[in-house]
Amino acid sequence: MPDGLEDVADQVAAQLPDTRAWLEDLVRIPSISVSPDHVDQVRASAERTAERLRDAGLEDVQLLELEGAHPYVTGSWLHAGPDAPTVLLYAHHDVQPVGTPDRWGSEPFTPTERDGRLFGRGAADDKAGIMAHVAAIRAWLTARGTLPVNVKVIIEGEEEIGSPHLGAFLERYAELLQADVIVLTDLVNWKLGWPGLTTTLRGMADATITVRSLEQPVHSGMWGGAVPDALTATTRLLASLHHDDGSIAVAGFADDVRPMSDDERAQVAALGEDPDEIRHEVRMLDGVRFVGDPDRTLLERMWAQPTITPTGMDVPSVSDASNTLLARVDTKLSCRLAPGQDPDRAMEALAQHLRDHTPWGVHVEVALGERNPAWVMEPGGAAWDAAIDAMAAAYGRDPAILGCGGSIPFVGPFSDAFGGAPCLLVGIEDPASNAHGEDESLHLEDFVKACLTEAFLLGGLAGSAATGGEG
Repeated sequence: MPDGLEDVADQVAAQLPDTRAWLEDLVRIPSISVSPDHVDQVRASAERTAERLRDAGLEDVQLLELEGAHPYVTGSWLHAGPDAPTVLLYAHHDVQPVGTPDRWGSEPFTPTERDGRLFGRGAADDKAGIMAHVAAIRAWLTARGTLPVNVKVIIEGEEEIGSPHLGAFLERYAELLQADVIVLTDLVNWKLGWPGLTTTLRGMADATITVRSLEQPVHSGMWGGAVPDALTATTRLLASLHHDDGSIAVAGFADDVRPMSDDERAQVAALGEDPDEIRHEVRMLDGVRFVGDPDRTLLERMWAQPTITPTGMDVPSVSDASNTLLARVDTKLSCRLAPGQDPDRAMEALAQHLRDHTPWGVHVEVALGERNPAWVMEPGGAAWDAAIDAMAAAYGRDPAILGCGGSIPFVGPFSDAFGGAPCLLVGIEDPASNAHGEDESLHLEDFVKACLTEAFLLGGLAGSAATGGEG
């Protein structure tokens, strides 16, 4: 434990019952930002988050609004003095859809503890991140009546849909949120009990493909064998996106991917990649093989190479299927973009591939959605060192230096808007959390360490120059 912070750590521990109860309260709100049917619940989540920020002791707590956008929540405490750095703490209160509810071990929005883990949609991603901020701020203000740095908090409501209003939000509110350092609690630790500090994020983009072959569905027995159906055409089209080994087959899509540096390769090698452990963490079935370029390590494929993945399709369910040739099929594609890729260029290459590879003359429409580039930072600087020290103190070991295959659209634009302010991407989940999947969960013991990390980090940033490498 850092010298002199015993009282703050004691308050983190003493307030854990409240922290846990408040987290469970947030998890009960189905703040699914992608769903038009959940607009009111996303707003309810924002309002409940605002209550928690007030409970922590923040001032000027308010919902930040933009027309057509889910609300952000902000609050601040700015009494550390003009010479103290200002730290912006980020998390998000919106969540992913639940997928297939009957495959969960408990109700997705009923927080349930099993084997030291709290299960529920958003328990890890990212309502735990909100509560880590609340726990750290509240502990300091209870123990000392003050914070060691000036603090601003921003809790987003659209992260899970690609932050579509981020540009407009920055244009209106960037001055209000100006900071020297940004801390994000929305990442994955390397292992249970082994924290992670992330230096790269993949970008994200999406597209919707509509394939049409007929004006209406027709009898499969009467017309099948001569008349093409939209579902078979769609499966052939999707199969054209990848080579047999699972690597991307779209011409030009990955041409501008930035090669990993020698230092990055050394950092990955130092982690000791274990394919069997990865298989266990994601619950791969026996006999299933990894995909992607076999000349690259698994971590490089997951952190530094792009992907194209179908994530949803509008077709009749098996139970509702009739013996017809389908006239229309819509498919959602989710793409992760590697460092170096230009999102617009990559997605246009994808759209052209789809148009060029549509079979049998069926009609295809490609609607490109939101997109954002990958983000890379250069480790180092006083803020980085403070994060290393805080994580080591909370977890009892130095953090692993990681890449991340996920995306947080907020990071790059906010850092740029604040003159290259360093971003510290701190782990809150572990590999078993299964964020975005069924039975999402938070390891409760590691959550306590995450709260301590942030409390210690606020103290460490007070003594830093609040600068770090950003690239």
